[in-house]
Amino acid sequence: MTKAEIVEQIYERVGFSKKEAAELVEKVFEIMKETLAEGEKVKISGFGNFVVREKNARKGRNPQTGQEILLDARRVLTFKPSLVLKNVLNETEVTDEDRAAEARLNEGLGDEHGDED
Repeated sequence: MTKAEIVEQIYERVGFSKKEAAELVEKVFEIMKETLAEGEKVKISGFGNFVVREKNARKGRNPQTGQEILLDARRVLTFKPSLVLKNVLNETEVTDEDRAAEARLNEGLGDEHGDED
């Protein structure tokens, strides 16, 4: 689904004009980008969490030559879908127990993750 398709869906389902729908979508993505650029998490209940992780510099290899190279430290964006979204994808029901487990996981999200690739 593209941004234009999201705008179209908002136009059709909510009743905003196409211009209003486009402005809304742009503003939501702008806010999300600014928040993530500041290193903060974006948590969307029932959908998932976007988290910026810091990756340390490390040694790597050029796959064509096999030569060892140094990969710079960088920030990467990860997405962890909520249990609600996972269950929608798998066509299963979300239980109160699932919701409680997800809430516990989200409390510490980003703190326990290592520097994995």
